[in-house]
Amino acid sequence: MSDQIVPDSEHRGLVGRLPQFPRDLAQLARFDRPIGWWLLFWPCTFGLLLAGGEGEWQLLLWFLLGAIAMRGAGCVYNDIVDADLDRQVARTAVRPVASGRVSKRVAWAWLLALCCVGLVVLLQLRWEAQLVALGSLALVAAYPFMKRITWWPQAWLGLVFSWGALVGWFALRSDHLDVLAALYAGCALWVVGYDTIYALQDREDDALVGIRSSALALGRRVTGGVALFYLGALACWALAFWWLREDLLGLLALAPIAIHLFWQVATLDTADGQSALDRFRSNRFAGLLLALACWVVGNAGG
Repeated sequence: MSDQIVPDSEHRGLVGRLPQFPRDLAQLARFDRPIGWWLLFWPCTFGLLLAGGEGEWQLLLWFLLGAIAMRGAGCVYNDIVDADLDRQVARTAVRPVASGRVSKRVAWAWLLALCCVGLVVLLQLRWEAQLVALGSLALVAAYPFMKRITWWPQAWLGLVFSWGALVGWFALRSDHLDVLAALYAGCALWVVGYDTIYALQDREDDALVGIRSSALALGRRVTGGVALFYLGALACWALAFWWLREDLLGLLALAPIAIHLFWQVATLDTADGQSALDRFRSNRFAGLLLALACWVVGNAGG
C-alpha cells in the first residue's frame, strides 16, 4: 500500500488504513496533505481580520470548510489536466489519475461533489463577496496550463491562492481598496516565494519533461529570489497596515512573520528536497503569524 501514497504525504498511516478507493479519492483531493488548504485558508483570515472581523468565528469556519473543499477541487482538476505530465515525474507518478487507479470520469464526478460543498459555503457570504469569489474561477481554470507557457507559473498561483484575502475583506466591507490591494499584492509575493521553495523538489524531473517553474528560471539564484519575494511581501503588508492605521504598532506586528521568513531563507538548502519541503510546510505557521498581525491592526484600525 505504501508505494501508492505520494512521498510527501503528511498522513501516510491514516491514509494507508483506508480501503483503496476512498484512499485514492482522499489523495486526489490532497486530504493527506493539509498544508495546501491551510495556505488557501490563511489569506481569507487576513482579509477578514484586517477588515475588523475579529468576532466572525462562524464565518472563519465557513472559510475553512471552503478552503478544504476548493483546494481539493483544484487539485482534482489539476491532476486531470496534468495526468500525462505527472506520469513522467517521480514524485507525482503514483497519483491516482496518473497511475490509472482512478478514471478521469470518476475524477470529474469527485470534482463536482467538492464544488457543491464550495457552493454551500459561497451562499453564506454577502453578495459582494460572492461575486469576488466567483471571479477566481477563470484564474483557477487556467493555472494548470501556466507551467507549459511561462517560466513563472508560481506568479499565477500567487494570484489564485491569495484570492481569499479579497473574499474575506468583501465579506465585511467594500471600502479602503488601497489597503486591500496592498494586502493582496503581499500575499501574492508570499505565495511566489514559498511555491518556488516547493518547486525545488522537482527541478531535475521538470527540466527533463519540459515543465517550467520559477525554481528553474532562477537557477542558482533561488535563495536570493525567494528573499526578494518575501521582502516584497513584507513591504506590501507594511503598506496595508500603515494605510489602515498610521502608527508603529502595525509595523511591529509584522516582526514575528518577518523573523520567520528570514529563518526560512537563511536555513534553506536548495540541494535538499526535504529541506525545501520542510521550509514550504512551515508557511502554515507563517500564515498564523500574519493572521495575528492582521487581528492586531484590524481590531484597532479604521
